[in-house]
Amino acid sequence: MKSNLFSLFLIVLLFSCSPSGREGVLEEQFAGYWYQGKAEINVFELKQSRYGEVREGKAVMIFVTEDFSKRKQVKLDNPGSSGADAQKVLKLNMTREFLTGVYPYHTMLSVFTPVYEEINSPKLTASMTEWCGQSFAQMNWKNNGYQTQIFSYFESEGDQEFKLSGKSEDELFNLIRLNPALISEGETRLIPSLIYQRFSHIPLNVEEAVITKKAFGSAQEELDLNYPELGRTLVIRYQTAFPYEILSWQEIQITKDGQKEVTSAVRKRVQMLDYWTKNGLEDEVLRESLSF
Repeated sequence: MKSNLFSLFLIVLLFSCSPSGREGVLEEQFAGYWYQGKAEINVFELKQSRYGEVREGKAVMIFVTEDFSKRKQVKLDNPGSSGADAQKVLKLNMTREFLTGVYPYHTMLSVFTPVYEEINSPKLTASMTEWCGQSFAQMNWKNNGYQTQIFSYFESEGDQEFKLSGKSEDELFNLIRLNPALISEGETRLIPSLIYQRFSHIPLNVEEAVITKKAFGSAQEELDLNYPELGRTLVIRYQTAFPYEILSWQEIQITKDGQKEVTSAVRKRVQMLDYWTKNGLEDEVLRESLSF
């Protein structure tokens, strides 16, 4: 009897100490890749549609795990002493750089997605800078909705604050990296990409959308996200085996006058690197291995 009780105690203890929540995130497999103390840097050849023309540039997707504060929704300085406030997130930092004539565009998107808890990404931010000015957006998940702030140099857009109740399109990239099976096919409602919103200048709302998936051979799959009312489609191609690397993505926009505008990015390089330690002049040579 005592032996059975002891065994039951060990089982309860084991499960109480194990991460839980997201099915398909296998701890040993995930930790072996993502807890190396390095980030995965993906460099893409970008063809950005802007002002009716396609501009060549670079896009970078940096995936890395971090210890995140549930309460403050920022990266923790001392996660070991943070107790229950700490949670593991997969962070995406995604940049685009391209020229529009004489002046450059720089965009950056950051998405923080819990690794184990099956909840919405607690924080998303996006910025856009070019010679005319800059804009910034931030979404924080609080009280069953995103507290959203938008700042812009445009009078009609500047300094807004409102709440949105829904999931974010931008989270899809991180969910694919955790496990594409976490994304269900069919009709859904999503908040469109923050970068798309900055380019299109449409009001940021929760929109009707449809998600489908299509296999390519035995090793790749495409996720197709379509917004019928917006005339927008996002297509993401990725590997179907862990760590579910993203190989390319494409944005298709049907304009009000029926024109088709396509932005595409195809991956050219990928590297695991603790880039935050490579900040000396002698480290600039590493950019060559990333095709910069």
